Amino acid sequence: MRAVVYRGTGDVRLEDLPVPGCDAGELLVRIAVCGVCWTDLKKVDHGTVAPPRVFGHEMAGVVDRVGAGVTRFREGDRVQVYHHIPCRACRYCERRLYAQCPGYKETGAGAGFAASGGGFAEYVRVAPWIVDGGGVTPVPDHASLEAASFLEPVNTCLKCVRTAAVREGDSVLVVGAGVIGQIIVRLLRIAGVRVAVSEPLPDRRERAHGSGAELVVDPRAADVAAMVASWTGGAGCDAAVVAVPGQAPLDAALAAARPGGRVVLFAHTRLGDPVTIDAGQVCFLEKDVIGAYSADADLNEEVAELVFGETGSVGRLRVDDLVTDRFDLADAAAAFDVARSPRAGSLKVLLTTGLFV
Repeated sequence: MRAVVYRGTGDVRLEDLPVPGCDAGELLVRIAVCGVCWTDLKKVDHGTVAPPRVFGHEMAGVVDRVGAGVTRFREGDRVQVYHHIPCRACRYCERRLYAQCPGYKETGAGAGFAASGGGFAEYVRVAPWIVDGGGVTPVPDHASLEAASFLEPVNTCLKCVRTAAVREGDSVLVVGAGVIGQIIVRLLRIAGVRVAVSEPLPDRRERAHGSGAELVVDPRAADVAAMVASWTGGAGCDAAVVAVPGQAPLDAALAAARPGGRVVLFAHTRLGDPVTIDAGQVCFLEKDVIGAYSADADLNEEVAELVFGETGSVGRLRVDDLVTDRFDLADAAAAFDVARSPRAGSLKVLLTTGLFV
């Protein structure tokens, strides 16, 4: 089978690998589509894990083989696959801190070598604890596999929105309007929240407005905090989500939040990447700064309902219009370049295998 193999920092190659096996309790899924995520690029660009690996975790496809004892799925079923599922028994799981669960950190899907997601390949082997733990989602006939590939990132975004602890009628600033920022804007609007967006790229500002943002600000041309203060009648926003890493985005979010507001860090996912915080804003003004990372297994069914809802249904989350670039596996290096340095109009980049989606 074809697979995009990470061979070292900045080095990815299309190679021919054996099709994985399928033992008892497992599934073998033929991948149709896999989204390119910044988490994948971080590993490739910074060499945070040892090669060789096959990355890719925003994946959907068709069940090719079913291991002994698996009764919920059959060959030919269209599915989405999560690569992490918590144990639900440890001290972290008791506190619903699933991303810190040692079992969750064990990747349960792979295409060869150490399991690392595997979606950038034609076939993925899915471990029993993923199959049994609710990590494989059936895709209804009316939904595309491209839409299904969004379940994992949408889950992380919904977890982020819940971490922000917003209420209907609240005002929220989203810093960064890439695909994650756009999804967060849409989820906030579904929750009845007023949204402002800070984004330097004009096409993404326009798209954020189309996603439901009332206020869109170019941080290179305006004072974001001042604009948000004016928008909220001088109060400041109830919460801010930092959907891009860096000091300046954090500064803007913290300055824009009202006293007692909450700032959620969603993009600072690499250890050894420090930022500074005005401690007085946290202590004296009682602003919370908190992180949200990865998916929440308790949200899997809700996320599927959001994404797979019938067109026009109340509460449906549209994702298909966020796809702007599709590349075959053979062109993975070019796909990664577009995801790293978006050209005008680019947003979500997908890798495809040629399987009908």
